[in-house]
Amino acid sequence: MKAFIFDMDGVIIDSEPIHFDIDVKTMNFFGVTISPHELDEFVGMTNPEMWKILKQKFNLLHSVSDIIEYQLSSKIELIRTNEIGPINGIYELILELKKHNIVLGIASSSPIKFINEVLLKFKILDYFDCIVSGEEVAKGKPEPDVYLEAARLLGVDPSECIVLEDSRNGIQSAKSAGMKCIGFINKNSGNQDLSKADIIVNSIRDIKVTDL
Repeated sequence: MKAFIFDMDGVIIDSEPIHFDIDVKTMNFFGVTISPHELDEFVGMTNPEMWKILKQKFNLLHSVSDIIEYQLSSKIELIRTNEIGPINGIYELILELKKHNIVLGIASSSPIKFINEVLLKFKILDYFDCIVSGEEVAKGKPEPDVYLEAARLLGVDPSECIVLEDSRNGIQSAKSAGMKCIGFINKNSGNQDLSKADIIVNSIRDIKVTDL
């Protein structure tokens, strides 16, 4: 292993409940009632991909960009105004990886603006050697584009990368990129099939860098 690449939502920040809550409220704002459970399938997907499907499914009249603008501003306001910390064990894992001279990346489906807000709030932005948003590549997760771009920016072969993911779409993305993947069981991320991961853990603290 030369590089360790983190997904962000549900891995660094327990943000899926935030996403579910704001996305339900966004749908309500635009005139549709939906339950959080109906959004499970979109975990790991980019905003444009998700809202394109929802706009068509529910015949939303507003543009995808208008919907995302409302949704993203709501999420950023919540991040800025609430006491939120990283998932238990993340600080320690980052420091342990750095101690072993492993380069670190973020490959997230979230918009770059939201990624930066989270990493700045947790004071961990400077630990990462590259940050890639799924909105910056041709196709988001479950396609491999975001992980391949992260490997390119880190200057390593995909086979030398280990990924930490919490969603079916994310694991599919990492495996399609030719990377080893750790599946983290986060119950707040909905009903996710992690069976394609190489390793599955119940806690970030279960990841032992010397065993990878």
